[in-house]
Amino acid sequence: MTIKMEEEARPDTTPVNEVQVKSEITLAMIQAEAKATLDALESSAGTTTGLLKHNTANYWIDKAKKQPRPRYLFDEFWIEGEICILYADTNVGKSILAVQIGDSISKGMATDGFRMTAEKQKILYFDFELSEKQFEERYSVDFQEHYQFDDNFIRVEIDPDARIPDNQTFEDFLADSIEKLISDSGIKILIIDNLTYLRNETEKAASAAPLMQHLNNLKKRYGLSLLILAHTPKRDPTRPITRNDAQGSSRLMQFTDAAFAIGQSQKDKNLRYLKQVKIRIARLAYDGENVAICQINKPSNFVRFELLAFEREKDHLKEITDQDREQRIADALTLKKQGLSNCQIASQLGVTEGSVRKWLKKHSN
Repeated sequence: MTIKMEEEARPDTTPVNEVQVKSEITLAMIQAEAKATLDALESSAGTTTGLLKHNTANYWIDKAKKQPRPRYLFDEFWIEGEICILYADTNVGKSILAVQIGDSISKGMATDGFRMTAEKQKILYFDFELSEKQFEERYSVDFQEHYQFDDNFIRVEIDPDARIPDNQTFEDFLADSIEKLISDSGIKILIIDNLTYLRNETEKAASAAPLMQHLNNLKKRYGLSLLILAHTPKRDPTRPITRNDAQGSSRLMQFTDAAFAIGQSQKDKNLRYLKQVKIRIARLAYDGENVAICQINKPSNFVRFELLAFEREKDHLKEITDQDREQRIADALTLKKQGLSNCQIASQLGVTEGSVRKWLKKHSN
């Protein structure tokens, strides 16, 4: 027992300088590891200067490779992570197609000949167009035999009894309410029907710019995919649809990732065609040489676009008459007097700059 106590009491005979070396090595290792961790964090976050993040091109590619590949929500027209504009004239079926797309996503099933690779998930459909009774009529047979939506399809409308705070406009209160719903629900897919309800003067660039910037910020903050419906002003049915046909087009297109339009066939008023007008990630699969020809049908309790064929857009435009040509020339002369350039006139009239130049030269003599 005495011997054991002596052993336990024996002092540490390790030289003092060896203890210091071990301590110094350990400290150096910790410092190196800490520096490597900080360097890795700095590299992963990039370098920031004010509002700007910058790093090498290879850094951005390596970062992007870790992110999932975007999937189709509605074929090449709308892809995950995009703000997409769907625009058309009044009463050609924007809302019908939008609900059909939302129904497809909520059930995880592709719609009538168009691809969808995204998983089944919840969507928010902001319906600022139809009353609940109008919505019921559209998705029933004379208010009977109602269509069964998946519970993933969440329809949203304005609460007429809601009180707008004294320090907010209707538009600002609506924007805050939309963001809170997104935050509370965690839903990533939004369809907004329609854009003009969010701002009373969307067609004016000064109003469209902050609205689109706000939607773009929401997209990045919450990882959203947005399909936004918009109107076109009255357009010339003899010319192809372009991105300039959307209200507030210059600002809308600046902040969107993709856009497509619905045109009404002049060959058959019952036919519609879908045309891509802007892309960033997708292929330009549905341009003027290959628009998707559809008809609107309601075989039972669900009104839908049915894909029929793929044809050239020009075969569904109004035939140009001599009177139409004279009117275009007159419009070109008027626009020139207003100070527009030849290119701007050509874009607005849907013709080549060379045609405008020829008309102006002929009528300047």
